[in-house]
Amino acid sequence: MNYRRALFCLAFALASLARTASAADAPTPFEEWQLMRQIVPRHYVCRRTSQPIKVDGKLDELAWQNAPWTENFVDIEGVNQVTPRYRTRAKMLWDDDYLYIAAELEEPNVWATLTKHDSVIFNDPDFEVFINPDGNSHNYYEFEMNALNTGWDLRLEKPYKDGGSPIDSWDIPGLKTAVQVRGTINHPGDTDEGWTIEIAFPWKALKEFAEVAAPPNAGDTWRIDFSRVEWDVTVKDGKYVKEPGKRENNWVWSPQGVIDMHRPEQWGYVQFSGRESGALGFIPDPSLPARRALQGVYYAQRTFRGRSGRWAKDLEELARETGWRQVAVPVEMQVDARDYTATARAPGYNGATETWHIRSDARVWMQ
Repeated sequence: MNYRRALFCLAFALASLARTASAADAPTPFEEWQLMRQIVPRHYVCRRTSQPIKVDGKLDELAWQNAPWTENFVDIEGVNQVTPRYRTRAKMLWDDDYLYIAAELEEPNVWATLTKHDSVIFNDPDFEVFINPDGNSHNYYEFEMNALNTGWDLRLEKPYKDGGSPIDSWDIPGLKTAVQVRGTINHPGDTDEGWTIEIAFPWKALKEFAEVAAPPNAGDTWRIDFSRVEWDVTVKDGKYVKEPGKRENNWVWSPQGVIDMHRPEQWGYVQFSGRESGALGFIPDPSLPARRALQGVYYAQRTFRGRSGRWAKDLEELARETGWRQVAVPVEMQVDARDYTATARAPGYNGATETWHIRSDARVWMQ
């Protein structure tokens, strides 16, 4: 590991401590799942655009004006938590070259400090994008940016909870970003309106680790989510400073149920339409009940292994020791000395039966 990489990993580990509940207070993985399973991921139909998009943060093109906003962001743990005090919302477009994302963040005190690319941007107030093209919970992308238009692009081979680590050496060639501040940044003497961001992700970069078509075909669905980190601040010596002892606020489009954005199974569904206007209907994922059933086995097995040091040998033992139970979609499980595979079946978009699997590192795939 080179010197820069060692420093990065240390900085990231220290920064991440503030985003994770202490071990003494943490629920078991299966208890987490009981919270997560109550949330149905949000969805959005992404229109196609034939108009050129100038990435300047202004969102003044007709295509942007016609694109619908997402729902307002909510607390990361869900809509039953405290409503965010400032509105955040996003919208999306696509063409043959780019996936376009725009966001509007209300903020009376716009501030940022980080100017070096690939800094740990969530130490500032930021906007974050998470993209898992094939919905397998592995090989996904993350991008963060602050109000100074400083970015951090990285990817993960698998979630942190499954042993993943950030690959910040990965960059997005051809990425375009812009920020428009509606007010004056880093100036406590006035009240700002907020900031808008605009991002153009090149399909050429996103297809590198995607196991699906990129650009997508009309009707394809990707798993995408957005997060906003907001810090409580006060003014000291004419500058914004974080209020001591307070954790960050995490406001998201599709809530996770737990304070961890790296649960791709909870991210929103973005369905790509070939239409530029008119009413757009979202087609729900018919495999969602099977995927949810498999996630229940995954979280129960994590709990069982944490207690016993091994995987449950069958579903009966798993149910007896963790409280897991069969749901509407029947599940089967095969276990060996090193790993397990759980299997469930569901109809696909074309009506044919699909066989879905999950294993201990959270990877989900269909045969």
